[in-house]
Amino acid sequence: QVQLVESGGGLVQPGGSLRLSCVSYRRTFSSSTMGWFRQPPGKEREFVAAINWSGENTNYADSVKGRFTISRDNAKNTMYLQMNLLTPDDTAVYYCAAGADWARNSDYRRYDYWGQGTRVTVSS
Repeated sequence: QVQLVESGGGLVQPGGSLRLSCVSYRRTFSSSTMGWFRQPPGKEREFVAAINWSGENTNYADSVKGRFTISRDNAKNTMYLQMNLLTPDDTAVYYCAAGADWARNSDYRRYDYWGQGTRVTVSS
């Protein structure tokens, strides 16, 4: 059963922007910590950003601070990741995830539900 669906990935030039979306079909979306993770080619999955249930608290990996913004719209059961000033190092498959407790929001092992991923390629 599909729980989370990402979209918005694609090919973008260095310095460009993309906005990823994650639609949740889970009834508990509005009470869930949500996160974005990514897996670069040939590398391990890594934390990108997380947002608590209300949207009041966010957390970012150092590599994306100041460039990426995570947000959510509980009325639409949707989470977003606005990505600006993209570099080739941001090339990866991006996954949204749900279900962790806020205290461990950067640990992918704490998330119960995952989307299928959306590919982001930053290249000239």
